[in-house]
Amino acid sequence: MEGKDLVGPGWNAVCIYFREHLENHNRRFPSGGQYRRRTGATGGTMSFTLWFTGLSGTGKSTLSRLAFLECKRRGLAAELLDGDLIRGNFSQELGFSKTERDINVRRIGFVSHLLNKHGVISVVAAIAPYQDARLANRALIGNYVEAFVDCPLEVVERRDPKGLYARVRAGKIANFTGVSDPYEPPVHPEIVARTDSESIEESSCRVIRYLEEAELIPAKDSCILRPGVEEDAAWRNRLADLGYVRGGFRN
Repeated sequence: MEGKDLVGPGWNAVCIYFREHLENHNRRFPSGGQYRRRTGATGGTMSFTLWFTGLSGTGKSTLSRLAFLECKRRGLAAELLDGDLIRGNFSQELGFSKTERDINVRRIGFVSHLLNKHGVISVVAAIAPYQDARLANRALIGNYVEAFVDCPLEVVERRDPKGLYARVRAGKIANFTGVSDPYEPPVHPEIVARTDSESIEESSCRVIRYLEEAELIPAKDSCILRPGVEEDAAWRNRLADLGYVRGGFRN
């Protein structure tokens, strides 16, 4: 897939937005740009991308939000990219063929690369069903941490928080990952969270412990913890009120 395949309606505007957003973000959270021990694939100091992949209903969004909020509490510059938000606002023209899914996943990877390049941690929650697209993102980003949220299909079908699996089984949704479309599990993920056998709290602690041990984030006792993250919650809830995302931080 060529780089030009990432381009679609509104994509140039997205890049302009992120360039301006990053400059403002680094002015507001300068401490986040200081904790960058490793270098990226393109050279120079960079941050990292934490990508939660797995079937729908495994807990990716919850775990990504917890990881994002913990980074913010530790004073780090971070952004949360949810797969539904990206598809709904940056990839409206894409369907669900393999090619279109891969373009969407690589768009998220490119945005993450831009964020990392400017010292902002990117926390992503997106199914990303195909190994080749995930490997392409790893090659681009360099400091790429893959968190496989592993939960059997029968368990996520029972949970079905969005009612999607019921609609799939009723024939109302086609090309659904894990049922009528494949999901290729990661071969060597940095983190595996088994949300069928451990609590969300246990999985979240596993993720944060890995980031600390890999020296990607500072230990909590070495940070001046921020008292709250109300500003980020208010911003995301405002996006929800305006129709850019489904739901905010209210729950």
